[in-house]
Amino acid sequence: MRNLQLDSDVREIVSIAENLHSEYSSYNSDWAESPFAWIKDLPSRTRGKVGEQLIEHWCTKQNFDVRPSPDSEADRIINGLRVEIKSSTLWKSGIYKFQQLRDQAYDVVICLGMSPHDVHCWILPKEVILEQWKSGEIGSQHGGSQGTDTAWLEVNPNVPQRWLTPQDGRPADAITTLRQFVEARGHG
Repeated sequence: MRNLQLDSDVREIVSIAENLHSEYSSYNSDWAESPFAWIKDLPSRTRGKVGEQLIEHWCTKQNFDVRPSPDSEADRIINGLRVEIKSSTLWKSGIYKFQQLRDQAYDVVICLGMSPHDVHCWILPKEVILEQWKSGEIGSQHGGSQGTDTAWLEVNPNVPQRWLTPQDGRPADAITTLRQFVEARGHG
């Protein structure tokens, strides 16, 4: 194996990368002191798993009974409610993008958004997701407007969609909303 330190082409590319780094260093500067910075740097599938674990542990601390889903149609069972969990870190454009929403066997979606120094959370019934997707308020993720397999929900936490405004995105209100869904389904 060659010693990469002696390879002039490698040294040249490293030097160029170091020079380019300064152009991009401000890109993640908002996250430099964030308790969530380590999450932002993970691969997307791993970020999704961490989001599920955050919701699981948080709901457990809020005295919900949280169990793994017995199938891939939901992520967790919370007090008997089938829950899909989506998480997003704040994009540079100031939005959250909750991806891979599907028409599967779940009752509600928990959308967890992590900003550098804040957290937002919305609890949405599956019927609302499907209704907003059908109306075009939620976009198809693959295949443009003709896509039917997955959708994504874009939310600007400072100016959420009107149909989201009954919830303000605060975690305490999300827990209250989750309790209401659990009680309404007779799982309280």
